[in-house]
Amino acid sequence: MSLIVFAGAAQFVGAGMFGMGVGGWEIVLTTFVLNFRHFLMTSSLSRRLPDNTTKSQSALAAFGVTDETFAVASMSRDEKLAPSYLYGLNFTAYTAWAAGTVAGVMAGSILGDTLKQSLTFGLYALFIGLLVPEMKRAKPAVTAALCSMAVSGALYFQPFFKMGSGWMIVSATVVGSFIAAVLHGDENE
Repeated sequence: MSLIVFAGAAQFVGAGMFGMGVGGWEIVLTTFVLNFRHFLMTSSLSRRLPDNTTKSQSALAAFGVTDETFAVASMSRDEKLAPSYLYGLNFTAYTAWAAGTVAGVMAGSILGDTLKQSLTFGLYALFIGLLVPEMKRAKPAVTAALCSMAVSGALYFQPFFKMGSGWMIVSATVVGSFIAAVLHGDENE
């Protein structure tokens, strides 16, 4: 899966939803919504590519952008980013990702079940680690998180109709983000 899906959060969420018996379309839509931020990140980076960059070069440079590679590229002091710089950055990250997966599989085969089960907390810690600094920095993130939690809770406890957990995640994320965009739209570019 790591060779095909170069998105850690999508892998964890997709695998978890698959394990819960969630339907394929719910998994695809959830991972699409979860990774929608990549459209924004690559749009931001595309403005820093040289003017003579072709569309195919831009697409290839955007293909491997992750949160980490975006952060590294964004911190570059160069006004313009050469496509070759992004190719190298993304390829390095992808290679480390694939090698880390191999190392994880090998380590997982020798770890005890209790330790392996305790590592599932890592996903929640990752999301908390990404969310809390952003919530400290930006009011829209606080609004989106709180509204998403409220929508998720309301959908879970409402008695009228039941929806799968995948659809609840998608609905809560979209509604929470929409509310934050409406309430804070003028605050950010």
